[in-house]
Amino acid sequence: MKIATWNVNGIRARGPQVEQWLDAERPDLLCLQEIKAAPTQVPLTLAGRDDYWTCWHGSGGYSGVALLVHRDLAGAECTAVHPSFDFEYRVASVTLGDLEILSVYVPNGGKDFAAKMQFLEALGNHVADAHREGRRLLICGDLNVALTDLDLHPKERKAGVIGQRPDERALLQRVIDLGLTDVHRTLHPDDEGLFTWWAPWRNLRQRNVGWRIDYVLASTALGATATRADCQREFGTSDHAPLVVEFG
Repeated sequence: MKIATWNVNGIRARGPQVEQWLDAERPDLLCLQEIKAAPTQVPLTLAGRDDYWTCWHGSGGYSGVALLVHRDLAGAECTAVHPSFDFEYRVASVTLGDLEILSVYVPNGGKDFAAKMQFLEALGNHVADAHREGRRLLICGDLNVALTDLDLHPKERKAGVIGQRPDERALLQRVIDLGLTDVHRTLHPDDEGLFTWWAPWRNLRQRNVGWRIDYVLASTALGATATRADCQREFGTSDHAPLVVEFG
């Protein structure tokens, strides 16, 4: 199974890039964040594709997430749901057999840090409930936390800055410790240049001066089957890169 996640920073601006990427990579599943569009605003050439079942969960020029599941995987039973902790169109999930897939966009926390912490706490509760009920999980998206200093370019390490505060790092780590694998870091444990987001100035992306804040988290047994985890820094004009994971 080949899955991907990408914060596109506006599906109306990046729609043709998403289509180009889909045609080239052909993933079984694609999770998107920051679509910044209501379902009726998604480009029809993308929303109307017959090879993917789609869920577009947004309301306009802010936030929003999406799920695209290849028809070979989706079958006729795909239904999107939104967990109770969803707000501002930040979570969509779909369940395929015993596997629940969530596309997640965690609040940045700059305007309301408490809301970010509450969201992460609720996400952890969801993980615990899912595992207790026998579901496997894939959590894909922009979690807006650099888990360790290794996930920051040395020039970006700033103690106390939101996104790298000890309390939010500890909370994200607690979520992972509930039985999840951080797939990219597991396959690339010592990669000092594994970043997924770059501020859009001073050629930081070209120089790879970035943060790793986008993740694929998989239930432990599923994560152990991962054979590939890439970050495609060179593709697209979003300030985030597409991430790809393949499971054996």
